[in-house]
Amino acid sequence: MSRGGRHAYAAISVLAAGALVLTGCSKGGSDSGNNDKKDKENAQRQQASIKFGDAKDSTGPAAAVPGAKTGGTMEVLQRDSYAHLDPAQIYVSDEGSVATLLHRGLTGYKATSNDGSKHEVVGDLATDSGTTTDGGKTWKYTLKDGIKFQDGTAITSKDVRHSVERLFAPFINQGPPYLQQWLADTPGADYRKLLKDGPYKGKHLPDSVLETPDAKTVVFHFKTAHPDLPYALAMAGYAVVSQKGDTKEKYDRASVAAGPYKIQSFKSGKSMVLVKNTSWDPKTDPIRHQYVDRFNFTFNQQYETSTKTLLADSGADQAGVSFNNQVDAGNLSKVLSDPKMKSRTVGGFQPYVGQMNINMSHPALKDKKIREAIAYALPITPFVRAYGGTDAMQVAGGLISPTVSGYDASFDPFGKIKKPAGDPVKAKALLKEAGKVGMKLTFGYINTPEGQQYSTAMAAGLKKAGFNVQRQEIPAETYYDQVSKLDNNYDIFHTAWGADWPSASTVIPPVFDGRAIADGAQNYSQVNDPHVNSEIDRVNKITDPVKSAAGWEKIDQYLVKEVVNVVPTAYYKQIQIAGSKVGGLAYDDVIGGIDPRRLFVK
Repeated sequence: MSRGGRHAYAAISVLAAGALVLTGCSKGGSDSGNNDKKDKENAQRQQASIKFGDAKDSTGPAAAVPGAKTGGTMEVLQRDSYAHLDPAQIYVSDEGSVATLLHRGLTGYKATSNDGSKHEVVGDLATDSGTTTDGGKTWKYTLKDGIKFQDGTAITSKDVRHSVERLFAPFINQGPPYLQQWLADTPGADYRKLLKDGPYKGKHLPDSVLETPDAKTVVFHFKTAHPDLPYALAMAGYAVVSQKGDTKEKYDRASVAAGPYKIQSFKSGKSMVLVKNTSWDPKTDPIRHQYVDRFNFTFNQQYETSTKTLLADSGADQAGVSFNNQVDAGNLSKVLSDPKMKSRTVGGFQPYVGQMNINMSHPALKDKKIREAIAYALPITPFVRAYGGTDAMQVAGGLISPTVSGYDASFDPFGKIKKPAGDPVKAKALLKEAGKVGMKLTFGYINTPEGQQYSTAMAAGLKKAGFNVQRQEIPAETYYDQVSKLDNNYDIFHTAWGADWPSASTVIPPVFDGRAIADGAQNYSQVNDPHVNSEIDRVNKITDPVKSAAGWEKIDQYLVKEVVNVVPTAYYKQIQIAGSKVGGLAYDDVIGGIDPRRLFVK
């Protein structure tokens, strides 16, 4: 899923952890110099397998957080407002974080250690993580007793059916595609043909696909085995929606909660208040807590602003935190070098890979020489520097993160690891060969301080190679909505994608399958390469995890080197801080940031 973009980074399939060699990059900002070993261990850990829990593992309440207290108000400082609160539309990291407090699905990730490094997939609304007797073609779930929406309505299999069927409706276009594609047994966007209008015109999925024989039972039937279903169902995008409370498009601003908190007020771009959901029963929930009385969200808090506020640690902000803002580049060294900040600081390697998309739908960019010129010219140093240097980023060679099996540290076809400042001379030669020196490039960039900084410097690097670069700002709140439009006018723009569980099957197909090109979908570069499409189908059928990982890496290398529809920029890390009165602070590998479910006010 993207970061500031997509990533619901759910979990981990049964994967073999490969050897990792994290390569260095030129210093573009802060660099403490002491984190390489820790980063490597962190990345390797995230490749490990997460087990499926049984009924005992799935029984609430969640294990108490050491020292936790009930009560108090927590201030949450966020850069971006939430464009989507309908779970079916949630596929970005910041919305995924708040969804952990609001929404519940059939399965979920339970932290089994207090540092956020160990997890298991358990039944959330279901009594266990699911049962299959045929290798993953048929999955059965039984709902728990006592599960309710915020209005007190019992959650039944009718709500689950409705939640699944509405995924096929045209207005649901921002969430994950896995379950829909698996049920329809088709790649890309063709799954919508299975139930074109969702459930809203009286039609339903047949029992041969989705069976709900009684109020407590849900059975999924697939033509092809999908042993990863418990991981997929743990994503925020597959949380349960109230059939009674479904307001279609309006649900995106006022969704009905099943989790420990509900929305009291939401002013887009300004503020949001979450209060306790009194219909939530902790006995049914093995994952979440309800320690804090109230969360006050303030939006438009840039990284520098939130960092300075939390460093000041005064007044109400002593109980302040940001679910997603990282420490800004200017303060990163200060935070990491101050021993007093250690108890208020958390961090980790994330599964995100940044990439500069080249819009393949634009006629001028269909010339491979021009795309190669962009790839050679594009400087990565400004991007790394904008976010804090090598403590926050590592220059990327490919599209598969060090946290995902199949990662190849030696792959670097455009020499970005060796020459992160770019190669304008080689780029200009290619541009001359194409007869396009002076060609206009519209560079869409996210309107944040970091986006302003890196886009200005990146544009300068492209200009050295002979491009006429025109920067065009895009509001942060709607950035991914804008760049995922098929008719957008941006020639290049940056996105970041994180594996939904550490298999590249959750990287290559959703982002690069040409059959998935659609408004709101995640094939941002609009690449439609027949070889990539056929290889996706072939590798998807490989059941051996080691062979599968190798297959995905071959597609990764073909895309970057031969198709050149994207230019990898960086692998992400993140450092976050909180006020001195914030308890339960932990960086969760699955969430890819601070875990909101365990926070309390000291």
